[in-house]
Amino acid sequence: MKQMQFKDKYPIFTMEILKTETSFKNIDEIFLFLKQKIESHPIATFIAIFDHFSHTKFFSDGTVADGIIDAKNLIFCFGKEIPTSKILAVRPRSIGVCEFDDHFDISILEVPNETLHKVLEGWIKDISSKN
Repeated sequence: MKQMQFKDKYPIFTMEILKTETSFKNIDEIFLFLKQKIESHPIATFIAIFDHFSHTKFFSDGTVADGIIDAKNLIFCFGKEIPTSKILAVRPRSIGVCEFDDHFDISILEVPNETLHKVLEGWIKDISSKN
């Protein structure tokens, strides 16, 4: 995964997966796979799927970048403790997936817990190995 600072302040990780590198045909198939990962994890909880593409297209002045044919967020939470009130600023977690004609662009905000961040990265990397 590629690490970057989005808008010079948000630590995000992204991965572009060519459709030829995976058996998944669309975002919904990817989310079924990720939802299984969440449900089998001992502390992760699935919350919802947000259809960001439809939400944006709903507005008469809504704009979507060229090439994006779908965009959704899978929302879930890692966490069995609230060590400080500030943790709520980075929870729940979201996995964003944009679909293009020939690839998927997957992005996440850095997880404050390094172990859980590696779990999340592993789930995303597994998408490209599902052939």
